[in-house]
Amino acid sequence: MQVVITAVGPDHRGLADPIVHYVTAHGANIAEIQMYDHDEERLFAMLLRMEFDADHYSELETAMAEIGRTTALSIRVWSPDLRAARPRIAICTTLRAETPSALLRAMRDGQIRAEPALVIGNRPNCRYVAEQFGVDFHSIGDDKGNPNEDRMIELCDEYKVDYIVLARYMRVLPPSACWKYAGGRIINLHHGLLPSFPGIRPYHDAYRSRMLVFGATCHFIVPDLDAGNQTIYQSTFQIPPGLALADVIRIGQEDNEPRCLVEGVRRVVDREVQLHFHRVVVRGRRKGEK
Repeated sequence: MQVVITAVGPDHRGLADPIVHYVTAHGANIAEIQMYDHDEERLFAMLLRMEFDADHYSELETAMAEIGRTTALSIRVWSPDLRAARPRIAICTTLRAETPSALLRAMRDGQIRAEPALVIGNRPNCRYVAEQFGVDFHSIGDDKGNPNEDRMIELCDEYKVDYIVLARYMRVLPPSACWKYAGGRIINLHHGLLPSFPGIRPYHDAYRSRMLVFGATCHFIVPDLDAGNQTIYQSTFQIPPGLALADVIRIGQEDNEPRCLVEGVRRVVDREVQLHFHRVVVRGRRKGEK
């Protein structure tokens, strides 16, 4: 089975050794390993992806928990194979309801073969959407919308979340939060075509450039913002010359963005693609899989 281990904590010597030694001693075939020291935050972060004997998965979890206690690392052990038929998804929101509604509808109707575990908001605007679909809603923002990302991670752990989907969640996750769910477990919707139109106002920027094609990008979140291309899916729409910017934004928000995110999440849930060394790759089928 494929297993991803992430470890995050205060930086000091010898943190990776017990993890690597344990998995190699138990026959792991390591496919990817990354280690980073964020000096400005005095943060150590590690990701290890491997093939591991499924019969010993519970023993691996126990061993990593013990290593976490002795090293003061926050260690997570996760396998996409455990709930491959119906992974659990956390949807993170801020203000707009179109994209979380589209995701919840797609899961309800079987277009996305996943289970909505919970909806998390740094604003309460999308609480009613969660309630409409019978999904738990948790607020992690203060009265100004400043989020408590530690609480976000606690909730995702508590609900045994496989993937976190940022459905127009208008906050940048800190590196520590990204590393804890690294390895292709955080999916984001950007309301513009990347790499051409990054930033918080891509519609305005594209309109200023006199573009007649607008779009949205679904991509994996990685801790290093400059790591490269993590695009899962992009969708576009054309407009006639002279269409007002307000109409462009309305079409994008109400139709194109939800469509883009649903298809991107579907590709990840169906395991058509995965993240490998900060690049999106087509997942090869295993022998016997249809």
